[in-house]
Amino acid sequence: MFELKRTDELVRIASAGGGFSINAGLRQTSDLITIARAGSIHGAPLVFRGLNLRTTDEIVSIAQAGKGCVSFEEKLEEK
Repeated sequence: MFELKRTDELVRIASAGGGFSINAGLRQTSDLITIARAGSIHGAPLVFRGLNLRTTDEIVSIAQAGKGCVSFEEKLEEK
C-alpha cells in the first residue's frame, strides 16, 4: 500500500509519527534519507525492505538520518 505513495506523502505520514514498512529498493537514497529524517521527529517506526544492492555507506546515511527509528529487512514479504 505505501509503495504507491509519493515521497512527499510518506514524509508527511512519518513526520506525524506514523510508522510503516515499504519496499524501498526502487526509491532514491536521497528520498529514503528524507523519509527517515521525517520519521525521526516523532520516532516513527520505519522498515525499509529490499536494499540489498545499496552500499554500506548509503544504508548508514539512511540509518543516521532516522536516528534509531529505521530498521532494514533483507527479504521482501511474500503475499
